[in-house]
Amino acid sequence: MNKTNVQRNFKDTVFRMIFREKENLLSLYNALNQTSYTNVGNLEITTLENAVYMNYKNDISFVFDYELMLYEHQSTCNPNMPLRDLFYVSRVLQSRIKDENLYSKKLVKIPAPKFVVFYNGTDFQPEQQVLRLSEAFEKKQDQPALELTVIVYNINLGHNQKLLETCCLLKEYVQYVEHVRTFAKEMGFSEAVERAVDHCIRNGILSDFLSKNRAEAIAVSIFEYDEEKHISSERKEWREIGHEEGLAEGLAEGENRVVQLMQKLMDAGKTEEMKRALSDPAYREKLYQEYGE
Repeated sequence: MNKTNVQRNFKDTVFRMIFREKENLLSLYNALNQTSYTNVGNLEITTLENAVYMNYKNDISFVFDYELMLYEHQSTCNPNMPLRDLFYVSRVLQSRIKDENLYSKKLVKIPAPKFVVFYNGTDFQPEQQVLRLSEAFEKKQDQPALELTVIVYNINLGHNQKLLETCCLLKEYVQYVEHVRTFAKEMGFSEAVERAVDHCIRNGILSDFLSKNRAEAIAVSIFEYDEEKHISSERKEWREIGHEEGLAEGLAEGENRVVQLMQKLMDAGKTEEMKRALSDPAYREKLYQEYGE
């Protein structure tokens, strides 16, 4: 199987490859909670692809100590994570309590959900931030009747040092990504990934993991890069269209209008509508009205 085919078939990521293992995932959980657990027997792990109909490529969800955790790795910023997670947790809870009687006098217990994003993209982001579902409400409320919060940790080197030092695997993952980016400045990306993998193995960075999963790690790293590059290219095109539309009504407003529309279409998986909207101004205007932009 050549590299091109491998790229197309892999939907995993290096982050998820590492932390889908129980011991590795537990080390990340402990680092976030600053609590030491020795019993992993009750750790129930599932990926979102298996848990619900939605296909989130970068996520790991699991139930442990009566908590439903969703960990996601992102290299791009997405303010719609609370809404996406609301859809996700609804599907998961429906599945978990499908045999319970919600109309009985007995209170149906559910695991407490917690949502975490690990960000390591190249755009500037704060050390930590909290995204709230209520920020998307068209009418702002002082005390929202429905709220969902997502904690975002910037895990680039130089950020959240305590977290990285506590979870060595997370730190080594970040080091690996940094080496890929460094080598990519000097050579083609495929060669840069291979060079970074070899360098990390020699220097004790994810050495066991990369030695055992060398071919797959290289393939998914290239896949991640191609996907990120594609999204970045699309965003540039959105902003160029927004620039043209904004000349008459305000540059920032025009660009923001297009970007928000395209982000909503992307989150909904409507790729064909996105393509048509980019080339058809009348259709784009119709979508503005439909999505309230």
